[in-house]
Parts: sequence; C-alpha cells; structure tokens
Amino acid sequence: MSEYHIGDALKGFINKSKLRNGLLAVQIEEVWEKLMGKTIAKYTDKIEIIHQTLFIHTAVGPLKNELLFQKKLIIERVNEAFDEKVISDVVIQ
Repeated sequence: MSEYHIGDALKGFINKSKLRNGLLAVQIEEVWEKLMGKTIAKYTDKIEIIHQTLFIHTAVGPLKNELLFQKKLIIERVNEAFDEKVISDVVIQ
C-alpha cells in the first residue's frame, strides 16, 4: 500500500468532486479586491463558477459595462492568481 499525505488526498478529492467550483469561487472572492480594486470589489454582489465560467453579479449598471470591457483582463488575472486555467469565460449579470 502506498503512502499519501493528507493534503494530497484532500486535493485529489476536491479536484474530482463537485465542490471544486464552489471552493474556487470562495477563493476568488477572497482575492477579488486585490485583483480588481476596492471600488469594483465593493459593488460586486456575488461571484460563482460554473464549468470554467466566472459569473459576476452586480446591480450597478456602469460597473457591468466596465466589467464587460475588462473580460479578458479578468480571465488573465484570475488564472494568474491561481497559476492554472481556472476560468475561460466571464459573464456579467
């Protein structure tokens, strides 16, 4: 029987489970202000990930417009922060 470290076992479990997207969304929320700035973070209501698509919810019309123009930048910053391709698309709602 081979030996596994508990951290490796947990990582493997999370990567194979449906919990991965939820955990990634929480991690993105934690670094969102650092990635996008205080103003954007302040008016972002909710962040979720479904099938490598980042859904950003905000009720502020001008912010929605600004985020639409920054889609590519958001994808680059989030993927760079996690050192892997976490998201491939962004939807602003």
